[in-house]
Amino acid sequence: MSFDPFDFKHTLPIINEDSEFFPLMSSEDEAEMNNEEVPDFLPVLPLRNTVLFPGVVIPITVGRDKSIKLIRDANKGDRMIGVVAQTDVSIEDPLFDQLHRVGTVAVIIKVLQMPDGNTTVILQGKKRFILKDELQSEPYIKATIEPFRDNKAKEDKEFKAMISSVKDMAMSIIQLSPNIPSEAAIAIRNIESTSFLINFISSNMNADMTVKQRLLETPNLRERANIVLEHLTLDLQMLELKNQIQTKVRVDLDKQQRDYFLNQQLKTIQEELGGTSPDLEIENLRQRAVKKKWNVEVKNHFNKELEKLARTNPAAADYSVQINYLELLLDLPWNEFTKDNFDLKRAQKVLDKDHFGLDKVKKRIIEYLAVLKLKHDMKAPILCLVGPPGVGKTSLGKSIAKALGRKYVRMALGGIRDEAEIRGHRKTYIGAMPGRIIQSVKKAGAANPVFILDEIDKVGNDFRGDPSSALLEVLDPEQNSTFYDHYVEMDFDLSNIMFIATANSLSSIQPALLDRMEIIEVNGYTIEEKIEIAKQHLLPKQREAHGLKTKDAILKSDVLEKIIEDYTRESGVRTLEKKIGSVVRGLAKNIAMEEPYNPTVNKKDVETILGAPIYDKDLYEGNDVAGVITGLAWTQVGGDILFIEASLSPGKGKLTLTGSLGDVMKESATIALAYLRAHASYFNINPKLFDLWDVHIHVPAGATPKDGPSAGITMLSALTSAFTQRKVKPHLAMTGEITLRGRVLPVGGIKEKILAAKRANIKEVILSKSNQKDILEIKETYIKDLKFHYVTDMRQVIDLALLNEQVAEPLDLTIKEDIKAVLN
Repeated sequence: MSFDPFDFKHTLPIINEDSEFFPLMSSEDEAEMNNEEVPDFLPVLPLRNTVLFPGVVIPITVGRDKSIKLIRDANKGDRMIGVVAQTDVSIEDPLFDQLHRVGTVAVIIKVLQMPDGNTTVILQGKKRFILKDELQSEPYIKATIEPFRDNKAKEDKEFKAMISSVKDMAMSIIQLSPNIPSEAAIAIRNIESTSFLINFISSNMNADMTVKQRLLETPNLRERANIVLEHLTLDLQMLELKNQIQTKVRVDLDKQQRDYFLNQQLKTIQEELGGTSPDLEIENLRQRAVKKKWNVEVKNHFNKELEKLARTNPAAADYSVQINYLELLLDLPWNEFTKDNFDLKRAQKVLDKDHFGLDKVKKRIIEYLAVLKLKHDMKAPILCLVGPPGVGKTSLGKSIAKALGRKYVRMALGGIRDEAEIRGHRKTYIGAMPGRIIQSVKKAGAANPVFILDEIDKVGNDFRGDPSSALLEVLDPEQNSTFYDHYVEMDFDLSNIMFIATANSLSSIQPALLDRMEIIEVNGYTIEEKIEIAKQHLLPKQREAHGLKTKDAILKSDVLEKIIEDYTRESGVRTLEKKIGSVVRGLAKNIAMEEPYNPTVNKKDVETILGAPIYDKDLYEGNDVAGVITGLAWTQVGGDILFIEASLSPGKGKLTLTGSLGDVMKESATIALAYLRAHASYFNINPKLFDLWDVHIHVPAGATPKDGPSAGITMLSALTSAFTQRKVKPHLAMTGEITLRGRVLPVGGIKEKILAAKRANIKEVILSKSNQKDILEIKETYIKDLKFHYVTDMRQVIDLALLNEQVAEPLDLTIKEDIKAVLN
């Protein structure tokens, strides 16, 4: 049974015969009603279940014969009756003594005959009265009455606040009660009379007859208002509690019903689409697990997690998480391997076909295959291919996978800063995923793929962890057999995977990580190698990419050599491929537009398509100026030549360094000058010159930062040439570092530097004796035009680099006196 603090089944508005609303009682209406005289006697209408208050309009259903006759007689006369509540509502025909002593004078507004035969009369209360003596009992009760005296309330601030609280509380109850019409709030808001407001609320409160009769019999308005306020407070509290309970029950019930209906609909949709129900899905997972080749530990863990899934409500959020986790365990290749191809001759052919050169790398792969063929069980090595961009480090991994007959996966490490990318997220987190190592192995579908870790030198770190440290376990052959991913929560064996890392430089790789890998340098290509690579790989690839046949685009060796020397300057072949693509597109345009053209491209055609040459073939600048030496440098894109310029000017022996030099090169310049001053007599230099001339060392292209331990002997040679004014041997370059004792130290990047020297038309190269082994690794055919000088001491360098022929007169020791004479 519902609870309503207000019972507005009798409330306004009430429609009259003219379909107009009866207005609520105003203050003027109340004053006029109070001035009306109460008659001495009235017919009395007993009410069983309600109490009529002054000013309130209510409909009454009349069923008793006495009451019907009373209404008809009164309606024919002055339409005024007395309305009194019964003391006992169970009495069908009450006597005069069974009525309350206080009632309300009422006016009959309208009498309605209802379709069911009942009579409904609309009454409006006027004034309260007190029953005195009974005059008659038949055919209905008639009695004498006297007016009820009201005690006026003192309208102070407290009373006004009480009335305001009554109105506000009544409005709150109406808002919280869904069964009370909105017109009730409008009616209460528009009531002006204080006494009528109390009467109106008292009449419509869902209170016992006893409470309402008590309110009618209370003469003081303040007391009546206080009683109403107490009752409304209790009703509002009960209503709020009821709404809270209903809301809670409704939410729980609605959620259960919603989940039930959604599950039923989901089952229906799955059946229509040929899907499976949750029970069938769990069974499918169990059947898939039977076919897996996993050990006892993994099997027990899977069965435990599957039982957990079976106990989970399919509508719960954890259900889909658990499903994804179990499917990952099933998709991972536990103890599933591809069969290796141990045909070593075939493997050699595959590597030679896909990549020209790279003999050192190919030799290492064949060695690995040979040992694996003999032992059948070998921990895979961790190879790290280091070299400039475009030399084929990444694509070499595909060839290795093809040669071994293994799956191939590649993971780009450039820019990774989150450790979770390697080790995965914990399963409890929202959106958790396994690490990229596990994801890649899952993608490969085998536990022994060739795994390329691309750009391992570009891995970063921040507040989310250090991915390089997470890779320590992955790339350690002694530890990766028990690799732990946070999401998988099980050890996974990575020891059968052949990891191949690639990097452009070793300087940014963490030392502990570098120690776990076998470093193989992939150096740049010579011009001869680039020509062969272009013929065998780049040109056919570009023909196919642009829809041309072999006969449609023919580039001979001399044309390819021009493209290499005039339009590219790199260790790899990436830019070369772009330039060949531009040439092929130029031919494709002629074919598409049906223009006549020569499919055999000549050098003039290259310049027409690619424009004027970008680079000069011969960068050597001669030896006519003292103090300029050609050096060799290593860059990220391969080798290059640079010039060290040393000039002298009158001064006090100040050393100036320009050209955006790093700390290492600045130290080399300082050491070179110090060595030259210490051994000035050996080089026939007057020691006083160092105090009379300022030294300026400059490396051109000042906008490009330069640093590295390979320019020491070049700077010392430039200084010696400047102080002695001796010419430098033509077409000579050098690289190496020095010490204060004059020892020549070995440097790195020799192959790239030698290739750069050859591109620049250098004929002789001075190197440290310790770098001779690096030259022996370069094919003799590529360096047949170069002459190498291996030295251990700086004196040997000067003897080889400088000619006895002087460019100008020796430096004058009397420069200061000459300056003084000019000034005077």
